[in-house]
Amino acid sequence: MKAAVVHSFGVPPSFQDFREPEAGDGEAVITVRAAALSPIVKGLASGRHYASGASAGFVPGVDGVGIDGAGRRVYFLFPKAPFGSMAEKSLVASHMMVPVPETLSSERAAAVATAGLASWIAFSRRAKLQAGETVLVIGATGAAGSMALQTARYLGASKVIAVGRDQAKLERLAADVKIALKIALKDEADTALRAQFDQGVDVVLDFVWGEPAVRVLRAATRDRRSRSGEPRLRYVQLGTVAGDEISLRGDMLRSTGLELIGSGIGSVAVKELVAGAGELLAAAPAAGFNAPFTSLPLRAVVDAWNGDPDVRYILVP
Repeated sequence: MKAAVVHSFGVPPSFQDFREPEAGDGEAVITVRAAALSPIVKGLASGRHYASGASAGFVPGVDGVGIDGAGRRVYFLFPKAPFGSMAEKSLVASHMMVPVPETLSSERAAAVATAGLASWIAFSRRAKLQAGETVLVIGATGAAGSMALQTARYLGASKVIAVGRDQAKLERLAADVKIALKIALKDEADTALRAQFDQGVDVVLDFVWGEPAVRVLRAATRDRRSRSGEPRLRYVQLGTVAGDEISLRGDMLRSTGLELIGSGIGSVAVKELVAGAGELLAAAPAAGFNAPFTSLPLRAVVDAWNGDPDVRYILVP
């Protein structure tokens, strides 16, 4: 079969022949219809992601949409190594699949699931978002961030705040408040952040970490320490594209209701990720989730790999 194959960490995969998978007990061979190129896929293929394996010589891709042996169209997660989703066929544990609604195309289902699963899990399993709460999303202009705004609204948030660096992209988002973290307007942006936390924010979803996280945490915690107790603030860390580490003062935690929470592989059971994917896809047709994507044939994997980082590419075998 044809597949994208990673031979060296940090180098785009090659489009070439690869051996076909064979299913064992509790496994299914999936004929792939769509596979997403997401940041986690690139991170794993570079060897830098915390869940990366120890050696190359594998097909990348952590999820996709395809047809199982019974002819059912399914979304699948975490194919069995070395058979990732960026191939004509993949190998998946039978419990790692959920059905795809008939009204969703395979490519749209892959785009919605890949962009929206992180926030769906963060809201439903980690932060436990309640109807009427206020949500702030850092990195809102990315594919996952923009889906987080949509899932927050769908799950009952009464107010959503979009935070990012690109003012033009922020303006296109469906958010109640939009704050651009431009260095040139640093004081203005930090004042705007502080005003939102003064009004009340219940959940923060952070897709970037680094310097933006420092600024948001400072706005959320500076000069609080109310004698009557500060309100609870669930800060959920999801990605580190702006930096792996930050400096955090201990009194930020002691003097406020700040709770730092992670959401990802390890902090959430795999069975919950699969269940969440099923919930997200089942909701997608009625919710009208918009997850923009660009489709490319699998043979163009190098073009997608080196393409616009702001575009979510869906590879089609």
